[in-house]
Amino acid sequence: MTSDDIETVGMGMTWEQLPVGRRLRTIGRTIGEPDLSAFVNATGMLEVLFTNTQYLEHSSAIKGRVVPAALLYCFAEGLLIQSIVQGVGLAFLRMDLEVKNPTFVGDTIHVEVEVIECRESKSRPGTGLVRTRNTIVKQDGAVSLVYTPLRLLKGADWTPAASPSSSPGKP
Repeated sequence: MTSDDIETVGMGMTWEQLPVGRRLRTIGRTIGEPDLSAFVNATGMLEVLFTNTQYLEHSSAIKGRVVPAALLYCFAEGLLIQSIVQGVGLAFLRMDLEVKNPTFVGDTIHVEVEVIECRESKSRPGTGLVRTRNTIVKQDGAVSLVYTPLRLLKGADWTPAASPSSSPGKP
């Protein structure tokens, strides 16, 4: 047996493997102070809510080390990419996003996924459109954020030759 004969784990699911109603849950991820600092510095989100503990203590309606909803969304996508989107995602097309509750440094989140739309693409052979409702849940069961991305995913019969070129200047 060669390594080519062994199934690779951690690869995503084709659109056919995600029928409407399928539900999945990611592993958890605890948000640490270094995560908040790195995210704020990398994105330039220098809002006092994220950078000034004195402001939080004395002037903010929110008490505690609150994290940006954008960080939650990014962490959720990271959890999903390593579990169901890896190797099959072709495009993130759109989403709606709603923040439900604040999330703080020290909270542990996971993502609960429900497939709410799944269909074969009419214009791109071998691909399908999948919309999910992704609910970010904290360790205490509180919902932090809900978003509904629409993705273009590879199908079981997808081949690079079947897809239109995405190179600039090519039809």
